[in-house]
Amino acid sequence: MGARKDLNQAKKRGDLADRVKAEVIRDEHGVVREARTRALAARPATGSIADLPFINATEAPEAVALRRKEGRTWCRVSAAEFAREVTAAAKGLIAAGLEPGDRVAIMSGTRYEWTVLDFAIWAAGGQSVPIYVTSSAEQIEWIVRDSGARMVIAETSENAEAVRAGTARHAVPPRCWQLDEDAMPELVTLGRDVPDEEVTKRRGALTPDTVATVCYTSGTTGRPKGCLLTHANLHAEAANTVELLHPVFKEVTGQVASTLLFLPLAHILGRTIQIACLLARIEMGHCPSIKPAELRPALKEFRPTFLVGVPYLFEKIHNTGRATAERIGRGASFDRAHRIGVRFGEAYMNKFLDRGPGPGPALYAAWALYDLLVYRRIRKELGGRTRYAISGGSPLDRDLNLFFYAAGIIIYEGYGLTETTAAATIVPPLRPRPGTVGRPVPGATVRIADDGEVLIKGGTVFGSYWNDDAATDAVLTDGWFATGDLGSLDEDGYLTITGRKKDLLVTSGGKNVSPAVLEDRLRSRPPIGQCVVVGDNRPFVAALITLDPEDVAHWLHVRGMPADTPLSELVSDPRMRADVQKAVDYANQAVSRAESIREFRLVDGEFTEDNGMLTPSLKVKRHAVAAAYADDIEALYRG
Repeated sequence: MGARKDLNQAKKRGDLADRVKAEVIRDEHGVVREARTRALAARPATGSIADLPFINATEAPEAVALRRKEGRTWCRVSAAEFAREVTAAAKGLIAAGLEPGDRVAIMSGTRYEWTVLDFAIWAAGGQSVPIYVTSSAEQIEWIVRDSGARMVIAETSENAEAVRAGTARHAVPPRCWQLDEDAMPELVTLGRDVPDEEVTKRRGALTPDTVATVCYTSGTTGRPKGCLLTHANLHAEAANTVELLHPVFKEVTGQVASTLLFLPLAHILGRTIQIACLLARIEMGHCPSIKPAELRPALKEFRPTFLVGVPYLFEKIHNTGRATAERIGRGASFDRAHRIGVRFGEAYMNKFLDRGPGPGPALYAAWALYDLLVYRRIRKELGGRTRYAISGGSPLDRDLNLFFYAAGIIIYEGYGLTETTAAATIVPPLRPRPGTVGRPVPGATVRIADDGEVLIKGGTVFGSYWNDDAATDAVLTDGWFATGDLGSLDEDGYLTITGRKKDLLVTSGGKNVSPAVLEDRLRSRPPIGQCVVVGDNRPFVAALITLDPEDVAHWLHVRGMPADTPLSELVSDPRMRADVQKAVDYANQAVSRAESIREFRLVDGEFTEDNGMLTPSLKVKRHAVAAAYADDIEALYRG
């Protein structure tokens, strides 16, 4: 098993795995209150992220920089070719009137052109402003107006129309191109008369402190805020994570690293991954969707060695595996494989961390059997070559992490925000600790405030919000960024996130409850789609739960029920409620009785971006859900 072999090899290479150790600081009671790590990459004195394609083209012109999908074929793009495309697009933007410091918005799904444009905007001296493709005309209007973007590059006709509708009343509406209508060839033609030297001059004028992007928060509460992130911020994030991870993975696995990028490039995590790949010369491809049905074929074609995703992806792969097993009458076998995998992963982790003897002969034999029957199929779903994955965005269920470890895939969790240029912490390579989000990224410091709030300081922390001094002052003090999240540090400097400060519920009995712990565990079990835990100023904790459409379709198929059975029948079906209760019982195992979910209500519909209940990064907008389902919440407490 690859993951197990890698851990064993890591013990023999302790100097490589332990290049960065966390220094911890305790309070007067001996509780760890701060953890810091030294930087692995020095802050550059000159230059910018815009230089990356050109450095690669000079030093390794024929090396594969990216792979681009053309039909069913993944075509290789050399470093020299990529730099030429970036230059051509930059010249087009300059010819269109882009001045140094101007902003250009990109509203597109994850695709090759996004990466070209990001670097082209920088090379032309501009600043990129990402917009999610799911944004409404009102959201687009706000971001374009607030950022002052003079140009927008949209992907589809629908995106372009949303831009035009949203900005129609602007005094000077932005110029808009459409990728699906030859935007790239148009830019190339437009810039033919601009000399290459103009791009070189503008790129040379950039410094580490130049603003690279105005990246807007997802806006779980209120209007999104534009984070000003510099080239130094982006470099600190990409360079330090590359230096932490890549040398270890490369030496231990012997693989040539490659990844398929499917996270939205409007999200800062996707952006920093593309920068890190170019910095480390890791082959990268693009997939426009995170939906499992669309992503799985791309994974099997591209066959990446590592992935960066969100818990939703790993939950869906696990649930799809179970659904497939049920269809062929082996649902019980899959459940046993899950239990064996969790036990095996737990035992092996304990052995590796010198906390126990490891799996016994019987457990090894059971693991070997289910590796043939189940785990190898999980590896196949991820392309067959994936050995590592990084999960961020929200906590990954610990048992699910251990299950994937038993399947031969080590999932390293990370934690960060737009304001920290993506990851502020990450589980260090070959030092896994499921249930935590790792130690500070090299060069960062994490502190736990007196009220439990997580504070972060370091080169990845942003400088300010655009046009919002009051919001900046509310979260930045002497370089410390107040995240709004609650957490704790262990003896080795590993951070555990326990919830959002503003989401903390206080029951009428005075019990403080963090809903995130319950919600994360609930979502990891079928047939749950999304959920919101409630109970603030109420006598007990309860939950609103939606059903996942794919899980429902499978549930109906297995029971021979019509595929169009209305939800109104399902919510009262005792068998469905019993299955949901199992998920609730699993969630409740993580908390005390006073914090446990006593009642739940299955509600019609889904929480989605389209209906305004999910952010583009798949976080629930609690206030929107509470307003939309106010009657259902009241019904939970009528008795």
